[in-house]
Amino acid sequence: MRAVVVTGYGPPEDYLVTEVPAPRPGPGQIQVRIAAASINPADVRLPSGEFRDVVPLEFPHVPGNDFVGTVSEVGDGVTAFQVDDEIFGMAVPRVLRAMAGATRPSLSTGSLAEYAVFEADTPFLAHRPAGLDIDQAAALPTVGLTARALMATAKVQPGETVLVVGATGGVGTALIPLLAAAKARVIATATAADVGVLRTLGADETIGYAESDYPSGIDVAFNLTLPSDHLAGVATAVRPGGRLLTITYPVPRQEWIGRDDVGLHFVLDMDGTFGGIREVGELAIRGELRATIGRRYALDEGAQACTDFVRLHTTGKLVVTV
Repeated sequence: MRAVVVTGYGPPEDYLVTEVPAPRPGPGQIQVRIAAASINPADVRLPSGEFRDVVPLEFPHVPGNDFVGTVSEVGDGVTAFQVDDEIFGMAVPRVLRAMAGATRPSLSTGSLAEYAVFEADTPFLAHRPAGLDIDQAAALPTVGLTARALMATAKVQPGETVLVVGATGGVGTALIPLLAAAKARVIATATAADVGVLRTLGADETIGYAESDYPSGIDVAFNLTLPSDHLAGVATAVRPGGRLLTITYPVPRQEWIGRDDVGLHFVLDMDGTFGGIREVGELAIRGELRATIGRRYALDEGAQACTDFVRLHTTGKLVVTV
């Protein structure tokens, strides 16, 4: 099969699209013929070597977490899926087993490929609803799960003012409509080119990326991009008693933000506490959750998609059609 392949630690410019053996499912696993996948930060950060001391990769490595496709083979003991079922979801590389949930981890051989193998018994795989198109099904899993977990944790109230740092990425563009629906006043960081997109999604105001542009007296701040050991500037925007939520590593510490009067929350739901992919699909069908797709690529351009994710300012999700 053809796949995006990483042969050693390095930048995405070193990735290849080449032939590798197709993975086969074992007990409790399914093989999926991938129709489309989308790019996430882990797809490029793990191969960069940034976490090699904690999470060493085995090479060759096929990146890719989010996917949509058709079940092509079923391992022993699988009852939830059958051959020819159309499914979608997310799964992390097997090397991240320790972080993938305590009871029903969602693990994969990598979705930027013609075929991938997934653990079947997980809340992060589900049948694709008939009304959910392939691009949305490929783009929504990680950002939809994350946006839902952020909303459930923040408990935003009507009339609250929220700041979204990193609003133009996949999570930000999925989160802003949910915040607008909750009747919050949304202030979002953006470039001049992204102002129209964010206003359409529901942002009331856009500001630059500099800390000096941050407002004060914010009820809730969402950090979607800055390393979580660099949030002191974001924290200064939050009112006493407000909340600061972050999704980035390292896991934050209260002392790092220099405030003990701000609630600090690291949001990473790898157990499906706030619901799984089935719930994401249901919200998407109802029109309440949608991914913004910034660029589309063919599988032969998959390595370029990873490079663009790192090197370019992109809006929303990058989708690779297989």
